[in-house]
Amino acid sequence: MATIKKTYPVLNMSCASCAAHVESTLKAQKGITNASVNYATANANIEFSPETINVEDIKKAVQDSGYDLLIDENENNAELLDELHTAKFKSLKQKTILAIILSVPVVAIGMIFMDMPYANYIMWALSTPVLFWLGKDFFVNAWKQAKHRSANMDTLVALSTGTAYLFSVFNTLFPSYWSERGLEAHVYFEAAAVIVAFILLGKLLEEKAKGNTSTAIKKLMGLQPKTVSVIRDGDQQMQISIEDVNKGDIVVVKPGERIAVDGQVVNGMSYVDESMLSGEPIPVLKEENEKVFAGTINQKGSFQFRAEKVGAETMLSHIIKMVQDAQGSKAPVQKLVDKIAGIFVPVVIGIALLAFAIWMIFGGENGFTQALLALVTVLVIACPCALGLATPTAIMVGVGKGAENGILIKDAESLELAKKVNAIVLDKTGTITEGKPVVTDIVWLNNDDSSKVALLSLEKQSEHPLADAVTNYFSQLSAIAVSQFESITGKGAKAIIDNTTYFAGNSKLLQENDIQIDKLLQDKSIGYANEAKTVIWFANETEALAVIAIADKVKTTSKEAVQQMKQLGIDVYMLTGDNEATAKTIAEQTGIDHYKAEVLPHQKEEFVKQLQAEGKTVAMVGDGINDSAALARADVSIAMGKGSDIAIDVAKMTIISSDLNKIPMAIKLSKQTVATIRQNLFWAFIYNIIGIPIAAGILFPINGFLLNPMIAGAAMALSSVSVVTNSLRLKWKK
Repeated sequence: MATIKKTYPVLNMSCASCAAHVESTLKAQKGITNASVNYATANANIEFSPETINVEDIKKAVQDSGYDLLIDENENNAELLDELHTAKFKSLKQKTILAIILSVPVVAIGMIFMDMPYANYIMWALSTPVLFWLGKDFFVNAWKQAKHRSANMDTLVALSTGTAYLFSVFNTLFPSYWSERGLEAHVYFEAAAVIVAFILLGKLLEEKAKGNTSTAIKKLMGLQPKTVSVIRDGDQQMQISIEDVNKGDIVVVKPGERIAVDGQVVNGMSYVDESMLSGEPIPVLKEENEKVFAGTINQKGSFQFRAEKVGAETMLSHIIKMVQDAQGSKAPVQKLVDKIAGIFVPVVIGIALLAFAIWMIFGGENGFTQALLALVTVLVIACPCALGLATPTAIMVGVGKGAENGILIKDAESLELAKKVNAIVLDKTGTITEGKPVVTDIVWLNNDDSSKVALLSLEKQSEHPLADAVTNYFSQLSAIAVSQFESITGKGAKAIIDNTTYFAGNSKLLQENDIQIDKLLQDKSIGYANEAKTVIWFANETEALAVIAIADKVKTTSKEAVQQMKQLGIDVYMLTGDNEATAKTIAEQTGIDHYKAEVLPHQKEEFVKQLQAEGKTVAMVGDGINDSAALARADVSIAMGKGSDIAIDVAKMTIISSDLNKIPMAIKLSKQTVATIRQNLFWAFIYNIIGIPIAAGILFPINGFLLNPMIAGAAMALSSVSVVTNSLRLKWKK
C-alpha cells in the first residue's frame, strides 16, 4: 500500500513525556506506518497510507490525547508558527516576571518575617495568583493528561505545588489541629509560589534557547526576497510577490539584489555571491546560459534570467527542507531516551508516594509534615525535560552549523555515524578532480598569433569533447572563417584556413600525413604522456606547430583534504573508471595510497561492501549517477553539490561547494555533536539519579539534611537550561 511522509507542527507540548505520548498515540493509529515526534522542534514526522487514514483523523487522534496538530499546508505556515512562538514567548515572559515579583515578598515573609501579624494570610493571598493564574497552564494540562490516563511534567508540577498549597491552606485555617497534638502548623506557600516562578523562568530560558538552535533555518529562509521584478506583456517590467513567479518568467536582477528563484541567464552578465549555498567566498561569474540560484546575491552587474524552478522546487527550498528534516530526525541514541521519558513521570510519582509512606511510618512526631515535604520535593526536582532536550538540541545546532558551512546533513543518524568513519572511498572524476578537461600545458614551435587563431578556428568546428578545452583556453581570441572542415574519426580533424591546411589530433594523424615533429615538441609530448595527460598535436602540412596537454585537473583543495583525513586516522581509497596510468598519477598527486582503476559502477558498490565486511565504517563520496549504488550501500554517503541530482538524493550528506576539505570538517562536526549529546545525557541522567533520592530524604539518617522544595524547583529549571546552553556551545566550536 502506498504511503506518504508528512511533517506537521505539534501544539501544546510542554515536555519530553508529551512528545513520547503523542508519538505512541500516532503509532497506535491504523494506517500510520511510522511516526516520530521531536520535542525540540515541536514537529511530528508521520508516514501514513492516505487510503486508510486521512489527515483530519490523525489530527483528531492527537487532539483526543490532549494536544493539537497544525495540518494546514500553506506558504504562511512558517510565519504562523513564528507568530505563535513569539506570542507564547511574550506571554511566558510576562508571567515569569509577575510570578517573581509576587514570590519575592512570600519568600521574605516565610523565611524572615514569619512572626508578623497575618503572615500566613498575606502569603496565601500572594501565592494564590502565582499558582492559579500565572501557573494555571500546569494545572489545566495536568487535568487534560489525567483525563487521557497519562502524565507529564505538568502533572509533577501541579501535584507538588497543589499539595503544598492545600496543606498550607489547611494549616492556616485550622492551626489548632496541630497545636493540640503538640506540633507546629507550618505553611509552605513560599515553596509553592517559588517552584512555579522558577519553572516558568526555566521554560522561558528554554524557549529562548530553542529559538536560538533553529537560527540556521531562519537564516536560510531569510535568503529569499519577498518581491521580484519580472518582464511581462512584451517589455513591461513589474514588481510581483515571490509566490506569483511562474516558470518561464523573465526575472530582472539589479546590482546588490538577492536572486529570487532558480533559473538560467538569458541576457547580461555579473558576478554572483553563492557563499550562502556553497560556503565559497569568491563570487562566481554568471554569463548567458549559466545557472543562477535562489538566495544568492548579485554583485555589481545586472542581468535577466528565465525562471526554471520556483516555490518548493528551488535549490534553496530543497536545502531548507533537508535541514528541517535533519533537525527533526532522531539520532539512534534518542530512541532509548524516548523510552525512558515515556515511563519517567509514572516512576517519579511512584517514588514520591514511596518516600511519603516511608516518612509516615518512620518519621516520628513530625512524620506527616516531613512525608509531605518529601513528596513535594521529589515531584518538583524530577525533570524529564533535560532528558528530552539532550539529543535534539545538539542535533539541531550541529545540523544548522553544517548548513552554515556548506555541509547539508539529511538526518541525525548520519551525523552520529560520521565520527566512527575509518575508511573513505572517493570517486575520482568530479570529486578529487574538477570533472572537466582543461588545457594544462601548451608548447609552440613558433609562438605566433596567427597559429593560435588557426588552432582556435579549427577546434571551434569540432564536436569532440576535448575541443571545448582548447576553445575555452583561447576564449580571449576571435575565430576566423574555415573551409573544407573534416572530422577524422579516432584521429582528429583538418581544415583549410587562409589557404593553408591545418591538422589537430593525435600522433597517428601526423604520421599518416608525413608531418615532421621537432625534438623539443616530441620530448614534451613524452613527458605529458608519462603524467597521464592527453596529448593533442597541432600542425600544418609540413610540420607540427604545437603540442597541447589536456587533463582533468585535480582540485586545488584535494591534496590538503586527503592529508587531513589521514591525520584523523582514516584510510583513503580512490575508485575510478579511468585507466591505470591516470589513476596512478592522480593518486600520487593527492597522496592517496590505495586506488583502483577501470572500475565499473557495480564494482564500486562491491568494494564498499568488501570494506564493510572487513569491519570498517565506510563513507562513500561521489558526484555521479554511477556512484549512486555505492552511496546507498555506504554507512555514511556524501554527495558533491555540483554532481547529479540522483547522487544528491541518495546521499545522507551533501557538500554544496564540492570542496573535499568540507569532509574532515563534517567528521569533526560529528565528533563534536556526539560529544555534546553524551555530555547532555550524562548531566540529565546524573541530575535525576542523584537529585531524586536526595529529595526523598536519603541523606536525613546520615547527616540530617533535607532538601528545601524551593531549591528543588530552582535545580529543576537549571537542569533544562544547562543542557540547552551546552548544545549552543557547539555553535562557537571550531
